Amino acid sequence: MSVSVRRLAAPVALVASAALLAACTSNTPEQPANTGGGNAAAPAGSNDETGETVTIGFSAPAADHGWMGAITSAAEAEAAKYEDIDLQVAEGTNDVNLQISQVETFINDGVDAIVLLPFDGAALTEVATEAMEAGIPVINVDREFSRPEAARVTVLGDNYGMGRSAGEYMCERLGDQGDAVIAEIAGIDNLPLTQDRSQGFADALGECGLEVSNRVAADFTVQGGESATANLLQAAPEIDAIWNHDDDQGVGVLAAIENAGRDEFFLVGGAGSANMMEEIKSGDSVVEATVIYPATQAADGIRLARLLAQGKAMSDLVEIEVPRLVQLYAPVVTADNVDEYLPTAFQS
Repeated sequence: MSVSVRRLAAPVALVASAALLAACTSNTPEQPANTGGGNAAAPAGSNDETGETVTIGFSAPAADHGWMGAITSAAEAEAAKYEDIDLQVAEGTNDVNLQISQVETFINDGVDAIVLLPFDGAALTEVATEAMEAGIPVINVDREFSRPEAARVTVLGDNYGMGRSAGEYMCERLGDQGDAVIAEIAGIDNLPLTQDRSQGFADALGECGLEVSNRVAADFTVQGGESATANLLQAAPEIDAIWNHDDDQGVGVLAAIENAGRDEFFLVGGAGSANMMEEIKSGDSVVEATVIYPATQAADGIRLARLLAQGKAMSDLVEIEVPRLVQLYAPVVTADNVDEYLPTAFQS
């Protein structure tokens, strides 16, 4: 195997993640236009067949929680499947200046593509644009840049859809209780992804006459989840349902709930950790459901970067170019379907 995962010595950022665009990237390479006037069959071949070696630079925030760790592991594992990928992995950091310098290093090294999960999309927009102007395709993962020209492809989870899925589940459970007390435990409030999740949640609840009564924000960490939830439970003596945006911080959320001795409500998680799915499966937890936020996004980015660098396309599509945007679905996991999702869930 000629894949090499190299830790850059410069101040560099690592992370990102997960699995892949299974059907759409594992197919035939882009073919020349058919000039014969008929429906010519595509020649045999596969995008998975070894091609010209390409160097992909990969940078993401520090793997300081389970989802981000899964993002990183899956991205590296995906690259390792291909003999024609040389993956250069920057050390994970939450310092935007360090991450900017990592991307500058990739540009100076002349990599063939960059997969970038920015700690702050707006802060990394300028350096990503520099890479694009240098002829290096950038795959923006999860946290969007502030300008579309900063990336050739953007791979996203559906943050607004996550909120809608959580809200729709609560509407199904509580839609006939107009006075139901709904609580929300958000992630990092100044991130657009958190704002999108909250907006989707509010919009879905509003369609069945419900609204958020109590809201707190954590920070995607166990400690932050526990602290925010303790404050929430003190402020709200009675709650019917809680949506927690993030299953990593959910470990702390459940600890605070246990410490408070509260169980009059049900809880819906977010992201889809194995921990929360085991709670759902047990049948004796306040956790009834979780909404998937795929940890496959950076792995998908690795596959797409390889296609772009090798001049290939996603041949399951009629379009002969790789799309500009790939957005992944946000399904709800309950006791009815937990066994389907548990095998690929990440550990918080």
